[in-house]
Amino acid sequence: MAILLALDEGTSSCRTVAFDEDGHIKSVAQRELSQSYPQPGWVEHDALEIRDHQLGTLHEVLGSLGAESGDVAGIGITNQRETVVLWDRRTGEPIHPAIVWQDCRTADAMELLASDEAVAKLITDRTGLVLDPYFSASKLQWLLDHVEGARRAAKDGHLAFGTVECWLLWCLTNGQRHATDASNASRTMLYDIERGCWDEDLLALFDIPESVLPEVVPCCGAFGTALGNSGIPIAGMIGDQQAALFGHGCLEVGDAKTTYGTGCFLLLNTGHNKVRSEGGLLTTIGWQLGNATTFAMEGSVFMGGASIQWLRDGLGIINSAADVNPLAETVSDTDGVVLVPAFTGLGAPYWDPWGRGAILGMTRGTTSAHIARATLEGIAMSVGDVFRAMEADAKIPLHELRVDGGAAASDLLMQIQSDVLDTAVLRPALLETTAWGAAAMAGLGTGVFDSPEDAATCWHLDRKFEPTGDDARRASKLRLWRSAVERVKGWAREEGS
Repeated sequence: MAILLALDEGTSSCRTVAFDEDGHIKSVAQRELSQSYPQPGWVEHDALEIRDHQLGTLHEVLGSLGAESGDVAGIGITNQRETVVLWDRRTGEPIHPAIVWQDCRTADAMELLASDEAVAKLITDRTGLVLDPYFSASKLQWLLDHVEGARRAAKDGHLAFGTVECWLLWCLTNGQRHATDASNASRTMLYDIERGCWDEDLLALFDIPESVLPEVVPCCGAFGTALGNSGIPIAGMIGDQQAALFGHGCLEVGDAKTTYGTGCFLLLNTGHNKVRSEGGLLTTIGWQLGNATTFAMEGSVFMGGASIQWLRDGLGIINSAADVNPLAETVSDTDGVVLVPAFTGLGAPYWDPWGRGAILGMTRGTTSAHIARATLEGIAMSVGDVFRAMEADAKIPLHELRVDGGAAASDLLMQIQSDVLDTAVLRPALLETTAWGAAAMAGLGTGVFDSPEDAATCWHLDRKFEPTGDDARRASKLRLWRSAVERVKGWAREEGS
């Protein structure tokens, strides 16, 4: 039986997961990734640490497979999207720490651009995105403008830009391949999703030389060989949220999923149609297979599982992420406490980088349990905002939502989510859906699978959560939530942060 590897490079860790062709996990290795916050609103990673941790987990998994390592058919790469790496082609060394997707250092510049309606329309029409520091373009521009000698080196053809999958491909192939896939290219704010190419007008707008850009390729194919010429074919590349959509088998128009990782990301398959949002959502490329492109509508919540990490690392009220569930279950309600997890700004559908996290409604009777439960509700409410905007834009009632990611293991959070949405939530037996999506893409690229539908047969249901409670209670909580969100909007601007 063939084995497929997924290199799953996320915001908080680097992992390698080995699957058999039925989607069963054979081996996993994981290393935590360091986070750096040099200034308020800034988030950075060490690109060399990403490289070393990812290669380290790859070797760990191959070692654990032993004799079965000879059955590895291919590697799929999936990644935290929008994070920017800029490196010197001559040395392979990054010229600055990677600027992470959560980073807000370009908020002022993006706000200035967004004030020009013609520019904002150009961005949306060409890329399906909105003007926000979340995306790669302004981060890349910042590096070129602020790293000494970067503009000159770029002009001379010495610098290479890539999001994380591109950086890993370069490293795995010893600098032989500088390429990204269409799903990741569509997140840069530099890629025309209609024409399928880097956009000259957008490159000029952000003053980015074309010489730094990678080749854009479909999501499966022959990308190179890892670990030397006699090594393993790299046959799949896809952004993490698109990988999860693919891994869930969401192949039909109207299929939707949410991943609960560092953030929460809801994607809806819109087929070959690019549905334009009027509610603050994004139009993005789901995947490209050959010349056929599948599009998706997306809403991003910046703080999902990271909010639970904050309870552990920031407040210290839990010792591990899993501890949030028994603590929250000691109370039946938040007693009016609302936590808005806007620690790095508000994502969809608000797009407010100046928003900040807040806990509202506390009294002398408020305990750590109420805050823990309010955190879970805040995550679910944030997803609910995106869900409702998505239904309105797509004009498709979403009767179920497939879920994955670490926090999806929480029965309590999934029940709260179902109650907030008034919709069934389906949790699969395999929560490693993002990694499986990348591995399945490599399976297509190597012929292990004949079609996406062939790979989708590996999805199996673990549990279905049905909504409970009444409409009046749901409406009351929604009113409180919306009032709280209004209070945190623009907070950092008003405080002069």
